[in-house]
Amino acid sequence: MLCSTRRLSARWFSSSCLRWHENPLGLPRSGGPNPPPQMPRRAGPIQKRPIPNVKRVVTVASGKGGVGKSTVAVNLAFALSSFRPPDSNARLRVGILDLDIFGPSIPTLMGLQNSEEPLLTSSGAIIPLMNHGIPTMSMGFLLPRSPDTNSTNDSPVVWRGLMVQKAVQQLLFDVDWRDRQDLGLDVLVIDMPPGTGDVPLTLGQLVIVDGAVIVSTPQDVALADVSKGIAMLRKVSVPITGIVLNQAHFMCPNCEARHYLYGPPEAFRATAARLGVDILAELPLVPGVSQGGDAGLPYSLLSPAQHESRDGLGGSQWLEEMGQVAEKVWLSMDSTRD
Repeated sequence: MLCSTRRLSARWFSSSCLRWHENPLGLPRSGGPNPPPQMPRRAGPIQKRPIPNVKRVVTVASGKGGVGKSTVAVNLAFALSSFRPPDSNARLRVGILDLDIFGPSIPTLMGLQNSEEPLLTSSGAIIPLMNHGIPTMSMGFLLPRSPDTNSTNDSPVVWRGLMVQKAVQQLLFDVDWRDRQDLGLDVLVIDMPPGTGDVPLTLGQLVIVDGAVIVSTPQDVALADVSKGIAMLRKVSVPITGIVLNQAHFMCPNCEARHYLYGPPEAFRATAARLGVDILAELPLVPGVSQGGDAGLPYSLLSPAQHESRDGLGGSQWLEEMGQVAEKVWLSMDSTRD
């Protein structure tokens, strides 16, 4: 099923800028198993549909950039992959889709920033890359690489809105999430870009999304943007599962006291109550989370003993809170769709 000798070409990039061609990802418009739908026209919106070979979709979003959204998305995916539903002995099959077209972080967080370009199936679908047992797809895999570092981190995407919409459609509907046993995903975690622009609008109009996890930090400026992001998702009928407060506090390893470095959580809790969304977790500020992300080793992969020995009680609390987020997300999605 996945046998292929073709690689996804990035020849549609020029040396000085990113050139738009008729097909942004170099994939066939027709003949593939799941051609992407067209955007709504004046006749009215098209009907939302599932992502092929994916049972449930959860998006991790925030109106604000720099709040740790991608880190939460990656670790949520691993927490979900370790979760066993009450009615099953098998762990969930989970994948990650990075829809941040302009600033993809998932390749670095997953340790895939130096990987080869994805292969294509015989029908023209993209085969996601794999690391730590999680299939992953990102725009970052398709960008030209620096000859010095073999990395795509220095390659900008200089596109207008229509180009972004077309690329997002193909990332949503032209990726083959099946494994070698021809099984699809139980959950696809989608990492969203900041803001309320083309990408979340395209996702909300085209895809059946089962839940959205909103990430914020304690500052008022972040909470203001989070409120806008939640309002936008509700306008396109994306259900809000809950909100996560990231970097809520720092737990001193010596005195075991909580220090609210970025302000107390009262404003965050008041915002959640005003918007009518559940608080999923208040994650502590843990140095190992950032260090693990930079090294391509998500924090959720470490054992509880490693967490506590490296970051004290704060590390153990972070792991426990993330596990609770995964359980709440799954139970919320499982109650909304068979």
